[in-house]
This record gives sequence, structure tokens and C-alpha cells, in this order.
Amino acid sequence: MKVLVIGGGAREHALCRSLSLDPDVTALHCAPGNAGIAEVAEVHPVDALDGVAVAELAASLRADLVVVGPEAPLVAGVADVLRERGVPVFGPSAEAALLEGSKAFAKDVMASANVPTARSYVCTTAEEIDAALDAFGAPYVVKDDGLAAGKGVVVTSDVAAAREHALACERVVIEEFLDGPEVSLFAITDGETVLPLQPAQDFKRALDADEGPNTGGMGAYSPLPWAGPKLVDEVLRTVLQPTVDELRRRGTPFSGLLYAGLAITSRGMRVIEFNARFGDPETQVVLARLRTPLASVLFNAATGNLAAEPPLRWSDDAAVTVVIASHNYPGTPRTGDVIEGLDGAAEVEQAYVLHAGTAHDAEGRVVSAGGRVLSVTATGAGLEQARTRAYEAVSRVRLDGSHHRTDIAAKAAASA
Repeated sequence: MKVLVIGGGAREHALCRSLSLDPDVTALHCAPGNAGIAEVAEVHPVDALDGVAVAELAASLRADLVVVGPEAPLVAGVADVLRERGVPVFGPSAEAALLEGSKAFAKDVMASANVPTARSYVCTTAEEIDAALDAFGAPYVVKDDGLAAGKGVVVTSDVAAAREHALACERVVIEEFLDGPEVSLFAITDGETVLPLQPAQDFKRALDADEGPNTGGMGAYSPLPWAGPKLVDEVLRTVLQPTVDELRRRGTPFSGLLYAGLAITSRGMRVIEFNARFGDPETQVVLARLRTPLASVLFNAATGNLAAEPPLRWSDDAAVTVVIASHNYPGTPRTGDVIEGLDGAAEVEQAYVLHAGTAHDAEGRVVSAGGRVLSVTATGAGLEQARTRAYEAVSRVRLDGSHHRTDIAAKAAASA
């Protein structure tokens, strides 16, 4: 199977790494890729948002499967162009991807499917915003209705800050705050059959102890020792399958990766948000534990044959990912700094480095090219061993001005 992956972040590097280890994959390509992906796949300088250019690249490579990684190309309709040309593609249509592209659309789907979620208001005027903020009170949860690269959500007890963010959005969803720990659960679906993966937890705040601004994610771990054994079955029954069924009923079947962001509250499980693609950095730890070869699963989803897929096989090992971010992330990150120590990090037992915001400079050195630069991932017999290995690998990487959280999976490891 010849596979083309679209995107250039750590999520795509994790996908490419897993696909490169799959004996069924005879050729692996990525567009546009990054400095790390170039070590396991042939990279191509194609605009990921240009559906025609992506389709032409797929045709020239005679790709048997295209995997669309990020949300922006999905919402832009790249998967639609590929499907129109008969190319098997893992990723939903633009209409179905509105599940992530519009918070208001997602709320409407959840209401129709009786999916448990936070109470909310959709606001477009200052008067509606003030009324919604007053109705829910602090802490305030304010979400930009559209795509915002993981930075469109503000959770704050400062009403002025909440109002400022809301007013900066053309359309905004204001909802009740959900207490309790958060869980990310992915599911692969062909629009009918839903195949859940193993749950993970990510860390959105920039600083230790969940302080600082929201980010795209500073680390993740899997499995979740504190989560009940029936969690996945409950989410499949009450959230994932009803959502997929509702989208098919509406005539916009969802085929690809459905991501449910969940809160385990004092009143039961609630959906915080849906995404239409693999999450980053949770993908890094989930795929680190997946033992079933990835290509056939994604191909069966893309071609409507997921019901024939046998149960997924998982490692008993734990996995931890720590994100190394550039200076000033999540503000205006500094780029162009040389990254050193990558070979040393890779020498740590059962640890490896996935590239996110990286590139090669004129001298061929690996340099930072984004806010989240690297996802350092490790596995171990338990979370404590996985953490130790991940942070040992992190300590060997040198990037001027970089920062990372030191408490990824610490509480879970201590309680395991």
C-alpha cells in the first residue's frame, strides 16, 4: 500500500512513524511534512489546504490511501476533492468536519442525538454575550465558534477577560463550566461502524499545576489508571455511536477520526468538544500503545469496510509525551533556533522524538519553526517508568529559550 499523509506536525509524525512500521506500507509520503518526518517518509512541498494540489500529488504518487491529519484541510474540503477523484481518503467531508469547524453545529448535533454535554448559548451580540456570562457565572467558558488551532477557548474567573475574548469572536459559544478530570477518546469510523481507541489525557495549560494560558497541548499520557473499566463502552454507547448515527441521518456521514473531549463530572460524563481528526499530543501516546498495524484500519474506514476489522490489539505498556515549546509560546513564538541533542534523546530506552514545528536551515541543521517544536515520547512498564524515560530524553534536548511542563502524568503515576 502506498500512503500519503497530509500535514506537518507531531501528530503527522506519529502517524508516519506508525505507518512506516507497518509491513503493508510499501511507500510512505507526507505533504508538507517536517524535518523529522523526512527521516521516515518522502516529503513534498504542497499546500495542505489546496485540495486540487493534494489530489494531483496523490494521483502522481498513485497513492492507495490519503490520510488527512489537521483540521483546517478537512474543513476546507480537501477530503471531498480526493473522494470526487476516487482516491480512498481517511478524513471526513467538509460538511461532516463542521463538527469541529463550528461549536454551534456540534451543539446542535449533540442535542439531536441526546449526547450529554454542557448547557450553552450561541451569541453574536454584546447583549447576548453579557446575558450568557451572567447566566452561568464564574468560571467562564468562552469558545470561538470557528477553528482557532486549539487556542479559541478561554476558561477564566475574570469576567472582563471572558467578555474581551467573546467580543473578539464573530460568533461565540458560552457554556457552563464542567468540573472533574478530562479524557480524550478517539474513534475510527466509516460512517456506520465505530471503533474506539484507548483513552488518553492531555494537558492544555502552558505551565505546571495547570497554570498559565491555554495551549494546543503540552503533553499527554495513556492509559488512565483512574478511569473506570467501562468508560470506553459507555462513551461508545452514549456519545460516539449516536453522533455518527445522527450525522448519517442528516445525510452528512462522518468517515474518519472522531475525537470526543470529555469531562468526568460529579453529574456524570459530559462532552466538552468534538474534533474531526486525531488529537495532538494524545495521538503520540495512543499510537505508541497500538499494536494492530495502522494502514489496514485506516483503509477499511476510508472504504466503508470497518465492520470486517478484527478487534484492535494494544500494548500493556504506558506511554507519556512531553512537548518542548519555543520561547514565548503560546504567544508569538520565536523560531529559527537550532535544536541540538536529538540523537542523544533517541538513545534513551524506549524513547523517541516526534517533530512538530521544525525545519532545516540553509546549513542543514534542524531548527525551530513553530510554537510546539517537539513531542518527546516514551513507553514503559507503567506510567512512572514511561515518565522517567520521557524526561530523561527531554533533558538531552537543547533549544534556546524553550520550555516544557515537568508534571505530565505525575499525579496519575503516583496513584497508579
